[in-house]
Amino acid sequence: MVNLEVPSDYTFSPSEGTPYLTINHEVAADLDSSNAFEGPEKLLEVWFAPSPKVLPPGAKESGLKAVDSSTWEEMLDLVNCKVLSIIRSEHVDAYLLSESSMFVFAHKIILKTCGTTTLLLGLHRLLRIAAADAGFPFHNAPSLEDARAAATPHRVFYSRKNFLFPDKQRGPHRSWKEEVKYLDNMFENGSAYMVGRMNGDHWYLYITSPNSTLTPPRTPTESHSSSPIRLSKIPTGVVSPFGATTEGNVDETLEILMTDLDPENAKQFYLEQASAVASEQVPVRAQEAGQESDSTFDVFSDCGEADIPKEPVVSAESVVVEAATTEGHALGTVVSNTCGLSDVYPTSIYPEARIDAYLFSPCGFSANGVVPAPPSTDASVTKAAHYFTVHVTPEPDCSFASFETNVPGGQNGRETSDVIEQVVNIFRPGRFSVTLFEAKGKITDVARTSEEDPRRSWGPAVKQRMERINGYRRIDRVVHDFEDYDLVFRFYEREGWVGDGGARVGEED
Repeated sequence: MVNLEVPSDYTFSPSEGTPYLTINHEVAADLDSSNAFEGPEKLLEVWFAPSPKVLPPGAKESGLKAVDSSTWEEMLDLVNCKVLSIIRSEHVDAYLLSESSMFVFAHKIILKTCGTTTLLLGLHRLLRIAAADAGFPFHNAPSLEDARAAATPHRVFYSRKNFLFPDKQRGPHRSWKEEVKYLDNMFENGSAYMVGRMNGDHWYLYITSPNSTLTPPRTPTESHSSSPIRLSKIPTGVVSPFGATTEGNVDETLEILMTDLDPENAKQFYLEQASAVASEQVPVRAQEAGQESDSTFDVFSDCGEADIPKEPVVSAESVVVEAATTEGHALGTVVSNTCGLSDVYPTSIYPEARIDAYLFSPCGFSANGVVPAPPSTDASVTKAAHYFTVHVTPEPDCSFASFETNVPGGQNGRETSDVIEQVVNIFRPGRFSVTLFEAKGKITDVARTSEEDPRRSWGPAVKQRMERINGYRRIDRVVHDFEDYDLVFRFYEREGWVGDGGARVGEED
């Protein structure tokens, strides 16, 4: 990999505290999405501590972020996807993958993959990396020399929408029952749910619960694994981080899963149209750049020597046009700006927000965003980074788009319903679902036990705002009240939309 400076709204300098980008040119050059078909992603989220401030004794100071990217790439080989590029920042490293995304925080990792990837087959390797390379404790083996040794998670979440083509999946992903069996064989204290209508679009969730029995902290001279040793399943939540508390936990995840995209809106995620847009935009920029310099415009000033073509000699303008209309990352930037994605968390409000986007050939789009919290005058406020990720499969017979973020609702006056409307307007899907998964620790006073509290994700105030997204009617609404999380699932259809008349169930359970 090499560090490459590209347009300012896309690439980031490696100065301290500032997100910066690394591009894997070798993988990106040969990428083709002609065989992409299954848009709905598999989503895995593994926590090893409640927050980056309370990592368990023995874990490295930077936790999972201490793991080298090459080590993660070996795990991703088991999942059958490759790293395209990485945004590195103080709080989170955002990996853009050939099939979706991965986000690495000090205390947790999020892996989201589409198509026929075998996500769960990489899970044990992920847990072993957390133990061997990041120092998180394990309880299922006597030592790291044992191949079964895997770090003990604090929490595990696995979820996905119903597949459209389950018969083409591989490994344990051929059905939800097989996935649950695979996870139950690995973890203690797991529970599985189906949310939504069995004969319509629905959503699956597997979640583990923290064990109430906590082991004492290890001393520096103790074995890497804390007693007691368990040689069967991997326990969850048995490690007591120093000073751990779930009170005040502000974890919140919004996921929008869209199908039956409007054909006109979907065109902007095709290489042909994006290249045409870039061809119109880039010559103007090249001309402006040439006018600002008395000498020849050097389009390769920020490239490595190997990136510079030796023959033939061509004009600066033609080189810029060729590069910007064929390279996936450059075109991804064009699409994220023109489709409106860059405006969801604009730099005018979030000045350090950064987007890493990629446009596939002949079609398809992926983007990761790192969104540091807005500037605050309160010195006690932690400047945590949040993320968002977008993935698009625009083909009409299997069109799908997803948007996911953990940027807290209500931040800077932007309600969750506003974000949903803005995202939905980019794609204009015929139907879409929304899941809002919110930790109850976000509300730390007594009022959190009341259904009338307007801050609750399923309270009357939020319900009223979410009940009707502009241009859509709400078809379904399901609420799950877990011990430490609230989950609300909603399903919408566009007003006046005429589909095939049938539910796109895809798989049978």
